[in-house]
Amino acid sequence: MNIQRWIGRREKSWKELNTLLQKAEKQGMKTLNATEIRQLASLYRSAAADLARARTQQVGVRLTRNLQNLTARGYAQVYQGSRRQEWQALREFVLWGFPAAVQRSAGYIALATGLFILAGLVAWWFAWNDPTFMALVVPQAMIEQVRDRGELWMGRIIGIEPYASSTIMINNIKVSFGAVAGGITGGLFTTYVMILNGILIGTVGVLVGQNNLALPFWAFVFPHGSLELPAIFLAGGAGFLIARALLFPGCYRRMDALKLYGAEAAQLVFGVVPMLFIAGIIEGFFSPSPIVPDGVKYLVGAGLFVGLVFYLQRRRSQPSA
Repeated sequence: MNIQRWIGRREKSWKELNTLLQKAEKQGMKTLNATEIRQLASLYRSAAADLARARTQQVGVRLTRNLQNLTARGYAQVYQGSRRQEWQALREFVLWGFPAAVQRSAGYIALATGLFILAGLVAWWFAWNDPTFMALVVPQAMIEQVRDRGELWMGRIIGIEPYASSTIMINNIKVSFGAVAGGITGGLFTTYVMILNGILIGTVGVLVGQNNLALPFWAFVFPHGSLELPAIFLAGGAGFLIARALLFPGCYRRMDALKLYGAEAAQLVFGVVPMLFIAGIIEGFFSPSPIVPDGVKYLVGAGLFVGLVFYLQRRRSQPSA
């Protein structure tokens, strides 16, 4: 290899890379436009290849050191800059993207919530007026524990909090993902998940109410339920979005509708998972704790729910004209 000719041919690219790096280092990657960012990445990869060639061809210590410095600076901007952009994108989604996705999907989430509440009310009425209905929904062992011994079942969590918390998280995520995936059945399975969970909570509510255990039961439910139940409603909304794409694609081709509404559903899922993670920790460690007074549990649950509502209503302020 003719070293001088190779240096002369490549030196212009090194200078261009150095110029772009100086701009990025002084003013930040945000000051580079899309073309400059692509050029920076391309020149960095070329310089890395040149460094490898310089080491094998022994072109000189000084040139090799300069290329090492150039590629190290390039690596810092290309890869560390991309990590910063990823963190910025995550922050943007948490602050504004997720609330916006919830607001855009409000109708589908309302449908899932309505099915849950309606099923819960119907189950409440049937269970209150017909004891045989309760036996169809609630395990007999649970009925006997509440009715005959006057005990709730949450005490079993005490002493195995880490295991219980992780088990609860996994179960809730399974339920939510089932509601989302149910969209591919045209929303039938999503509807089933919402109705089933509504029936369960309505029937159990009657069981504890008839046996004077409603206060401690709802004190247990409130702290984690303030996040867990809305998360399930959001998952149901995501399932109905997918069902909408399949059943009513509108002016879109069905595949294009699936991409569009599937992307919206995915944004809801991205927010649902951390909600269920936090709810699982609360349900495993805080909700069943006998140390925490019931009044405090009610206050914590109410505070979490109000905070969630305010968070999901966030809107980015529009710049004034």
